[in-house]
Amino acid sequence: MEHYKMNLTLKVWRQKNHQDKGQFVTYQVAGISSEMSFLEMFDVLNENLIEEGKEPIAFDHDCREGICGTCSMYINGRPHGPWQGTTTCQLHMRAFKDGDTIVVEPWRANAFPVVKDLIVDRSAFDRIIQAGGFISVNTGNAVDGNTLPIEKSRADESFAAAACIGCGACVAACKNSSAMLFVSAKVSHLALLPQGEPEKHSRVLNMITHMDKEGFGACSNTGACEAVCPKEISLDNIARLNMEYLGSSLTMDK
Repeated sequence: MEHYKMNLTLKVWRQKNHQDKGQFVTYQVAGISSEMSFLEMFDVLNENLIEEGKEPIAFDHDCREGICGTCSMYINGRPHGPWQGTTTCQLHMRAFKDGDTIVVEPWRANAFPVVKDLIVDRSAFDRIIQAGGFISVNTGNAVDGNTLPIEKSRADESFAAAACIGCGACVAACKNSSAMLFVSAKVSHLALLPQGEPEKHSRVLNMITHMDKEGFGACSNTGACEAVCPKEISLDNIARLNMEYLGSSLTMDK
């Protein structure tokens, strides 16, 4: 693949904290390799800012391998940028052209307050998990893997749901800032397995209740969440979540 250099204009959201109004600031970067990742390009920009005695742009990152979910950037109006099924850290600069203007913002949701610049507080997701996204098992030696036979189709569905990395792109894309795709993935991957049976009914009720408590909106039914999910979590999980919620509501009311 041919490598090339490009000069870019970046319009980046700068905000000191949640109380600050914030604004876009324009930066120029030159000589960016087409084979750099988007975060590597930001590293170059920050190095330039530091050399100029300016404050670098704060952004979240960790593994840079597309598995941790922290690299949350809204790029040209799309969470994680233009590539399908890709996190920001796995987005490469060949997705853009020389002379492009790129607009970069943080997630926009009341439940994800801005910490600084492009970093948002996504601990609401952690609290939803704490509300019910677990299983109760006896401690001791690990149970043999074949003790609980599971149909391959169910195991595959559970694994696909468990692929959710909790990045929050679904929330950022939804016009109602709904967390339904995230919650449905967490509920589904346990609901499909026998290990998830003991908390089956309380799990979905507790997680939905806490999702609402955190200020996430209702499902918009537009499918924007699935379209931008870097792990391509299916909307089928939301349908399963609704069925689990209805069934558990009727069961717990008895």
